[in-house]
Amino acid sequence: MYKRLSIVMFPFLLLALIGASVWGYLEHQEKNTILIKAENQYQRAFHDLSFHMDKLHTELGNTLAVNETSEPSYRKGLVNVWRLTSQAQSDITQLPLMLLPFNKTEDFLANMANFSYRMSVRDMTKQPLTEAEMKTLNTLYAHSADITKEIRGVQNKVIANNLRWMDVETALASENEMHDNAIIDGFKIVDKQVGGYEELNWGTGSLNVFSKNDVKMLTGNDMTADQVKKKAIDFLGVKDSSGIKVVENGGSAPEFQSYSVVIPSGDASKTDTQLDFTKKGGHLIYFMKSRDVPAAKFNLRQARDVANEFLDQHEYKDLSAISYDQYQNTATILFAKKENNVTIYPEQVTVKVALDTLEVTGLQATNYIYSQKKRNIGQPKITVDQARKQLSSKMKVTGESLAIIKNDLDEEVLCHEFIGTMNNNIYRVYVNADVGMEEKIETIRQDQAEAAKGKS
Repeated sequence: MYKRLSIVMFPFLLLALIGASVWGYLEHQEKNTILIKAENQYQRAFHDLSFHMDKLHTELGNTLAVNETSEPSYRKGLVNVWRLTSQAQSDITQLPLMLLPFNKTEDFLANMANFSYRMSVRDMTKQPLTEAEMKTLNTLYAHSADITKEIRGVQNKVIANNLRWMDVETALASENEMHDNAIIDGFKIVDKQVGGYEELNWGTGSLNVFSKNDVKMLTGNDMTADQVKKKAIDFLGVKDSSGIKVVENGGSAPEFQSYSVVIPSGDASKTDTQLDFTKKGGHLIYFMKSRDVPAAKFNLRQARDVANEFLDQHEYKDLSAISYDQYQNTATILFAKKENNVTIYPEQVTVKVALDTLEVTGLQATNYIYSQKKRNIGQPKITVDQARKQLSSKMKVTGESLAIIKNDLDEEVLCHEFIGTMNNNIYRVYVNADVGMEEKIETIRQDQAEAAKGKS
């Protein structure tokens, strides 16, 4: 019986064994294909990085070689520097360096890109490069030579020893750090070298994505954790203060000092309420009470009115709604300060309102808190009619007002703000009220346009 059963089962077992072997082989081939593809992508990104850094060094040298009064040549050179630096940043993001300390180099490249972009977009006939900016360019040229040399050294080792980036990824993911990996060691040397550079003068108009909050804009004295806890309790009207946690952030750096407050929901199905306050003055810069909003029983205008009243009850005064948005039955309303009928866009507050009960569930006020200052808002030198000439003749203007915005140089400028329609789209166009130059164009939705027209 067993013999007969064995004879019957043997072909099936053999087929199963063959099938498993074929499946295993195909899985192995597919895995190898994926690994080869990933390795090729890493190699391409790395060699592109080396190429772009080399070109960047050359372009900086070419820019410095032209005559200081040659505005078109400087502009072209700085645009190329910005483009190559941005490409080098993109190359770095494609390499498996997430677990490798390389932030100093990334910060350096980001600041270089921002510096060159700012210098290239400004009118050099009126604002030629200063002596300090020329010194910065010369320093960047020298530093780029050092970085290029180190990366070339790594590239030579990769080619000579046929090194694989997949080994780098494995080494970085491993808890046991590999100190003998040439690629990892090379990038560590680059980052250490960049970290040793003296702080560069990126200029007063430098667009720095790593710019710090200006604590000088804050009013009041430094708060203690207990004082901030009381402010959170008063803000939310909480009766039970047990379980409230207060964490101090920022260490010794004043620009990052703040307090985070967490208030337990008391319900496992609901998320905790979170608030952030500045240490100096105890100003609320963030509030979030996330919850499900099953249905929208109220409209955006009702939510705007509730949000407006909410801001008036707290320290956010003289604000007007400038845009609405709705997502998952929650309204997001953006407010900006208004002074003498001029909208101050740098001072912005975002409020979230649940459309089922009109409960305020969120607040983001960082820009408003850190941008408050006394401004001398002058009269526009360009009339509305003169500014309108900068618009397309096909645009139908539906609203106009004065506004202060930050331009590409991160400078506050007074502008004529126009809301108009063209090609079935709605646009917000800002024209410099002093020189008549177009500063910025934004595409907006219908509900945002209604908000902009209804600012009061």
